[in-house]
Amino acid sequence: MIEAPDLSWAALAPMLVVFGAACVGVLVEAFAPRESRHPVQVGLALVGTVGGLVATLLIAGEPDEVTAVGALAVDGPALFLQAMIAGFGALSVLLFAERALDPARSAFVVSAAVPAGSPRDRELTTVPRVQTEVYPLALFAIGGMMLFVSANDLLVMFVALEVLSLPLYLLSGMARRRRLLSQEAAVKYFLLGAFASAFFLYGLALVYGATGSVLLRDIREATTAGSGGVLLVLGLALLVVGLLFKASVAPFHSWTPDVYQGAPTPVTAFMAACTKVAAFGAILRLLYVAFGTAEWTWRPLVYAVAIASMVVGAVLGLTQTDLKRMLAYSSVAHAGFLLTGVIGLGADGGGSGLSATMFYLLTYGFTTLGAFAVLTLVRDGDGEASHLSQWAGLGARSPVTAAVMSLFLLALAGIPLTAGFTGKFAVFRAAIEQGAWPLVVVALLASAVAAFFYLRVIVLMYFSEPAADGPTVGVPGLPTTVVLAVTATATVALGILPGAVLDLARQAAIFVG
Repeated sequence: MIEAPDLSWAALAPMLVVFGAACVGVLVEAFAPRESRHPVQVGLALVGTVGGLVATLLIAGEPDEVTAVGALAVDGPALFLQAMIAGFGALSVLLFAERALDPARSAFVVSAAVPAGSPRDRELTTVPRVQTEVYPLALFAIGGMMLFVSANDLLVMFVALEVLSLPLYLLSGMARRRRLLSQEAAVKYFLLGAFASAFFLYGLALVYGATGSVLLRDIREATTAGSGGVLLVLGLALLVVGLLFKASVAPFHSWTPDVYQGAPTPVTAFMAACTKVAAFGAILRLLYVAFGTAEWTWRPLVYAVAIASMVVGAVLGLTQTDLKRMLAYSSVAHAGFLLTGVIGLGADGGGSGLSATMFYLLTYGFTTLGAFAVLTLVRDGDGEASHLSQWAGLGARSPVTAAVMSLFLLALAGIPLTAGFTGKFAVFRAAIEQGAWPLVVVALLASAVAAFFYLRVIVLMYFSEPAADGPTVGVPGLPTTVVLAVTATATVALGILPGAVLDLARQAAIFVG
């Protein structure tokens, strides 16, 4: 007789809420009238994400546990990261829902099946409808991310990787304007994502061949016993490569600039915040739970890619003239800074490296969501005005918009009294505590270089004359206003009074296997 696995439904509640809302969203698409779908889908998506956040907070004080036959770990880091993903997902849904005073300003296409550039496609750019499938797709991606950060089994981790990736490939190709660029970005993302998934799957096979198990705790025991040898190390390398792709870490970042530029800006914001959290959550769990006792097998690899990512992101960011591509290379540089926190992981089962990395993910998520939210407001006749020259004189044209954007750019640069400074200080200190001070020196130099392209935008906004035919600054609707208020407040609060959140991250920084 086959016995049913022992499942803790309370521990699975956050993911069940999100996936349940996604499934209901699919039914709405199938049976609800077209005219009523959009408000219903927005409400469902917000219920799913906020409900997932609340469920995470409700079980946060309970003892850590491993459920589903050891395949899922519901511990401090998993719940902290799941709460982040659900919260950032709710803010992203608000950006998805923004239509302000002009319904045709939605970022999403009316019908994805219409050929790009056709007369029908041009006609539909002014139609107020949108492709409402974006909301259940986003919910499935959020649920996959929440599963990803709690996976305690390589097979479950791979399934979660595909669940979060496939909706993102589709969402990237649904821009209302510049559709060819959007569809090109989606194809590139899909092809390179499939290639990275193959790396992960092949690494999984090698690790299974070396240890005889896909459970992280069994892999740790085999590593501690010294078994596996070269096969285990090769498997680890391939697994890490697959995860570094999702985290947009150089040299596995080639998809990032094109996808950030071509995807609808709300989707770009969603990927920049939530996917970064999910990818680094999986990296931390894999390196720490499965291979934490054999740091020599992964520390040199992480050391090298951290330096490469910081240098590539900072240097190539200087050459960009498109703001979305500039923020893409900023994401690559920040991935390198995050890896300094991964290097700071100690051999004690958690420590300052883990808590600092989680705190950095929180600060980066708020800041980058806010920056992309501002970007959606500055528009020209072809949609969003993302070329740097179009932002000249924005301080005179719209002082409030320029001031809010300046706040987010200064935070990304790591200027004191912003969340970015606190996050960088935390990960750099954790790396120094583990003796990785040369990496911190490189990170400080890369931060100084990267600060130039952030400050260049601020100089353009305040010290350049606005063009006569410059872009318009739209009036944000309620959804974007809420996003800007939350992200700006968090950016300032986490820079001035970060103590409570840092303590919360330290309390959560204990993995169970």
